[in-house]
Amino acid sequence: MATFLHRIGRGAFAHRWLILLLWAVVLGVAGAAAAGSSGSGNTNITLPGIEAQKANDLLAEKLPAANADGASARVVVRASHGEKLTGSGPRAEVTALLKDLRDSSPRVASVVDPYAARTVSADGTTGYAQVTYKAKPTDLTDADHRHFDDALDTARDKGLTVEASGNALAPAESSTSSEAIGFLLAALILVVTFGSFAAAGMPLLTAVIGVGITLSSVTALAATLDLNSSTSALASMLGIAVGIDYALFIVSRYRSERQAGHDAREAAARANGTAGSAVVFAGLTVVIALVGLAVVNLPVLTAMGMAAAGAVIVAVLVAVTLVPALLAFAPERALGRRRTTGTRRPRTKPALADRWAAFVLRRPWQVLLVSAVSLIVVALPTAKLALGLPDDGSKPPASTERKAYDMLAESFGPGFNGPLTVVVSDSEPATAKQAVGELTSAIEDMKDVAAVAPAVYNPAGDTAMLAVVPKSAPASEATKDLVHAIRDQAEDTRAGTGAEGLVTGTTAMNIDIAAKFTDAIVPYLALVVGLAFLVLILVFRSLLVPLKAALGFLLSVLAAFGVMVAIFQWGWFKDLFGVETTGPLNSLVPILTVGIVFGLAMDYQVFLVTRIREAHVHGASPSNAITEGFRHSGKVVTAAALIMTGVFGGFVGGEDTMIKSLGLGLAAAVLFDAFVVRMTLVPAVLALLGHRAWSLPGWLDRRLPHVDIEGEKLAGTAPGAHEPATAEADFTSTR
Repeated sequence: MATFLHRIGRGAFAHRWLILLLWAVVLGVAGAAAAGSSGSGNTNITLPGIEAQKANDLLAEKLPAANADGASARVVVRASHGEKLTGSGPRAEVTALLKDLRDSSPRVASVVDPYAARTVSADGTTGYAQVTYKAKPTDLTDADHRHFDDALDTARDKGLTVEASGNALAPAESSTSSEAIGFLLAALILVVTFGSFAAAGMPLLTAVIGVGITLSSVTALAATLDLNSSTSALASMLGIAVGIDYALFIVSRYRSERQAGHDAREAAARANGTAGSAVVFAGLTVVIALVGLAVVNLPVLTAMGMAAAGAVIVAVLVAVTLVPALLAFAPERALGRRRTTGTRRPRTKPALADRWAAFVLRRPWQVLLVSAVSLIVVALPTAKLALGLPDDGSKPPASTERKAYDMLAESFGPGFNGPLTVVVSDSEPATAKQAVGELTSAIEDMKDVAAVAPAVYNPAGDTAMLAVVPKSAPASEATKDLVHAIRDQAEDTRAGTGAEGLVTGTTAMNIDIAAKFTDAIVPYLALVVGLAFLVLILVFRSLLVPLKAALGFLLSVLAAFGVMVAIFQWGWFKDLFGVETTGPLNSLVPILTVGIVFGLAMDYQVFLVTRIREAHVHGASPSNAITEGFRHSGKVVTAAALIMTGVFGGFVGGEDTMIKSLGLGLAAAVLFDAFVVRMTLVPAVLALLGHRAWSLPGWLDRRLPHVDIEGEKLAGTAPGAHEPATAEADFTSTR
């Protein structure tokens, strides 16, 4: 691997203009494809195999009108000053609003009159109209959204309180502020780390190119692959972070090789052969973790994982080809103010990395216990982790969707926003009708049921749909218990009549997806940890080091969950992080966090421990190898972790609650993993293990391929070679 990447590095350095042109062409082609695409993703979540999805599929087959895929909006209206909507003045204003809504677009299929449909609250103060479209949400134009909003504004000007919800509303405008914040923080850290604008600019440029290609590809494929609207945000978040970090490690190693006495081309080639090998294997572990999300069998999660994995693959390819080419454009300026390649000035005192390594080596047991106990304490709130899918009640209080949600809850009851749908079906219409009667009576007698609407049958009479309105809020435990009670009753009815009864709706879907994730997390962890364990055995030629890496990851991710629960569920420090509404975490967030954090944890493991093993392979004692590894990689791993924290933390300021919580969780996980696990626990454990850390059974060692990630072959074949482990890394501009 090192020899192959060494050749790539030399070739890219020599043909810098060709490499730059090739990546520019790839970016241009991806951008052109994105420009020719609608780029519209969906916000729907489907999960094959769960009861709620089976019910939806049955509705689509038997009652397609009830499961139409056209866009819809619910317009909630309230008269001003406590007046009743039934009064002549408010009624005339509502009638005018309904006319404006019908005329707002030729795609409007129907607007249901709240007076005719009896959708006015019992106190007469609030009503709602259902607006349906002939087109899918993604097919609505900006003009459709604008005219819809104009109709609402006109009614507001007349004194009505009007709010709306539904997938027919204009999607929230995507903001680049999150990416910009993370990018600016990364730029600042890189300038401080390298002391050179040229060196700092290279990781930033490669990240921009890599993320540009990835986002353009996601946009181009969004409509074709029906990608979720959060896919691009996740790919952008991860692409920026790893794109900068991977280039950072190669540029840092280049400076180290120049300091060791190599000329620019050979230094770039060696950096690509050594740090580039670490980049490839680190990227491989991230890809394994993200592709492994497919085991959950949730299409939207699989698509998000594949898109994020694509972002990582692009970042790796850019790092090992474009970075050496960029180094050829500024071989001396990349060194910063310290351009000499000879001997260094004698140190007046040990570097911070040396002092920290010495501290850990003196007290390995104490450091190990304090670090592990601290992470366990932070992880304690994880025991109260609650999952759910977001609804309008989780949106910012100032949004029209949240206002509509609150108005309906106040006037129609908290359960109105989360109705349940019971689907009853049998091949015999008479049996279906009998089952519907039994179920309706049983459900009406349940204590948490506010209302059961009359059954709606399909033309064949073999399938019926019941709408059940709970008394409790959608996310409450009482509503969850009601779903289980209805399902139990449906099983009893099926035993007696043979008719199938299924429960769906947002609340039922939340319950089923949470259960599916709970069942999937163990096989998912087993898959990604098992595959990455094999990769790390190849890299480190050890069994204990990969095992330690996996255990450290578990501590990091559990601590990150504890932070998310404390802030997003319990509301601790929520104002500090701009969290306006507390509640269950999005069901997608924990498993996405596990996948991404596992990959990133292995990144730091590879980047730090390969330098430690490199020193060990070249004959250093266990303690000296740890010190040497920290001297070479300590500061650069610190910079990489701070960059990732800044990039992920930048997304906390976004509006999307899923991306906000995911960004905070990933930022916390990176801090825990880099500074507590990799920089503290890892050296402590390696110090305690000594030579045993690098032991591998002989029979296994003989059967495993040798990947040469430390560049041993380069030391013996390249002209003018120097032992990389004996040359101090130079990735800071000043001493």
